[in-house]
Amino acid sequence: QVQLVESGGGLVQAGASLRLACVASGRDFSRYSMGWFRQAPGKERQYVASITWGLGTPYYADSVKDRFTISREANTIYLQMNNLKPEDTAVYYCAADHPTIASVWASLRQDAVDYWGKGTLVTVSS
Repeated sequence: QVQLVESGGGLVQAGASLRLACVASGRDFSRYSMGWFRQAPGKERQYVASITWGLGTPYYADSVKDRFTISREANTIYLQMNNLKPEDTAVYYCAADHPTIASVWASLRQDAVDYWGKGTLVTVSS
C-alpha cells in the first residue's frame, strides 16, 4: 500500500521555524519527483516547493523562496520553514509524481498527481 505520511506541523508564532517531513512507502520512489503543496482556509491548494529525484535540485514558489528549504533523503522529503508568517498558515500536503519533472510542478495539474499525503496543519500566529 502506497503511503505518503506528513509530520511536523504545529502552532508557532510569527518568525519561528518548523520542519516538516514526509515519508513515502509502499513502492520505489527513487525516480519520482516529490514536493509540497499547501491549502489555506478558504483558498485553493497551491504549489510550495519540489525536488528532483536525481540530483535533488530544489524549486520554490516565489512566496516562500529564501525562507523555505526542501531536501530529500531516499524516500523522505523535508521542508524547513524559517521566518514563518501568518500567511503561511495552511494544511501542507506532500506529493509524489512520475514522470513530471520537479521544475514544472508550479504548473502541474493537481488532479494528475500520482500520490498525495493527508496533510499536516501549520498555524502561524501574529
